[in-house]
Amino acid sequence: MLRNSPERWGWFAQLLHWSIALLIIGLAVVGLVMGDLPNSPDKLKVFALHKSVGLTVLALVLIRLAWRFIDPRPPYPATIPPWQRRLSDLTHGLLYVLMLAMPLSGWLYNSASNFPLRWFGWFAVPPLSGPDKAIKSFAHEAHEIGFYLLALLMLLHVAAAMKHHFLDRDATLARMTPGLPPPTAPDKEPA
Repeated sequence: MLRNSPERWGWFAQLLHWSIALLIIGLAVVGLVMGDLPNSPDKLKVFALHKSVGLTVLALVLIRLAWRFIDPRPPYPATIPPWQRRLSDLTHGLLYVLMLAMPLSGWLYNSASNFPLRWFGWFAVPPLSGPDKAIKSFAHEAHEIGFYLLALLMLLHVAAAMKHHFLDRDATLARMTPGLPPPTAPDKEPA
């Protein structure tokens, strides 16, 4: 189903969720190693690709947020306590803030560094600022700190999904994963 149902997320929300997650993981890996690459035309290509994929993530996150207004999330399973629902809402909110802040801080850093920005070489992306050392320094720090915060929140998000699937044995992970059936309840010990 395209749209969400009370039992699971629709295919469009799932596609956005997993696409964004995979792109962010790829960006993280490339971001951690690209600064150590030797200066060469290949290094410039890696940086340009990192920037273009980052802007793509920004666009996909904006689409995902718009889709959440059009197609509200499925309700939490009844077995999830209220405190876990509040913690989940807080974590998701922070994930969205960071998924927006990361590409915006990278774009601002690029702009303040006075580098041209072209999305996959197809068209120029306007700068967010003119050349400015103070903005450049701020944006670099924000991008770096944001990376570690986003990585931490993503790990917590994955850990929570695994907890729900393997320990609680509820359908939380299956509702967002194409083709994954909900776990079966463990057999009860005879009395």
